[in-house]
Amino acid sequence: MQIRTETINDYKHVFNLNYLAFDNRDDEAKLVERIRFSNCFIRQLSLVAEEQEEIVGHVLFSKAKIIQEDGEKEVLVLAPMAVNPSVQKKGIGSNLIKEGLRRAKDLGYGLVFLIGHPNYYPKFGFQPARNHGMELTQFEVPDDVFMVCELIEGELQQTNGELRYPPVFLG
Repeated sequence: MQIRTETINDYKHVFNLNYLAFDNRDDEAKLVERIRFSNCFIRQLSLVAEEQEEIVGHVLFSKAKIIQEDGEKEVLVLAPMAVNPSVQKKGIGSNLIKEGLRRAKDLGYGLVFLIGHPNYYPKFGFQPARNHGMELTQFEVPDDVFMVCELIEGELQQTNGELRYPPVFLG
């Protein structure tokens, strides 16, 4: 398996992958398209996993903001992540997340947020965000699924406020 940056030639395959991975719904596939053409898109953080020249996984990290008393702070959100159902539970998603987090840190990002499964994401360093003074009001989500991963030590101590997903996430 090879993990690489998504290219324009991958767009159709990534759309189909997201459609398949999310029960033949196109919500996430269309979200990826909206993010790509927004100012929150970071090309090198849209990653695909390829096996035998077929795209079997995709993950997207994009810009978001924490609204604090003294202003805004740029952070990342992980969404969506898709793995072809025929090859799930083989480490593809894990490898995509690890590479994305590594690249995000290399680019200087200190925090990554997500809304996700509380039994899956902690193994990558994600923990409940509200325990660290973070809030999310754009979506109603339980405390255990709103998570944050600290990529640069000390970022959580220096940051508290409300996570704001960019408008493209709202449809």
